[in-house]
Amino acid sequence: MAETTELLTALLALPASDLPAEWRRVYRFEPPRIAAELLRRGIAYRLQEQAFGKMAVPIARALASGGKVAAVVAPGTRFVREWNGRTIDVLATADGMMWDDRLYRSLSAIAREVTGVAWSGPRFFGVGIHG
Repeated sequence: MAETTELLTALLALPASDLPAEWRRVYRFEPPRIAAELLRRGIAYRLQEQAFGKMAVPIARALASGGKVAAVVAPGTRFVREWNGRTIDVLATADGMMWDDRLYRSLSAIAREVTGVAWSGPRFFGVGIHG
């Protein structure tokens, strides 16, 4: 990973005139006629792909079509939130989210049930918030 970080850092410093040659080096074919920053991004993508592997096909398709990519939650994951003095404890199952002995299709459905208004379930439960 450190090597990839070094390559990406060097790529940022590479003059625009050197980008076509770098493209040829990483892709092994002629670069498209596009702006230098797009070449730089394409090269960065390829370097990361070489280091970490290709993106999964379903994710690539969803992103290409402008769709959202849902996070996969492992069964057994617990989400806990305090709301108006009440502890909301949700268990992820293979079939959905279990709360108060009821099965819901999503965290958002539970957040809406708890608060009475439309909430992003992941936001309500603090999923993905770090620091």
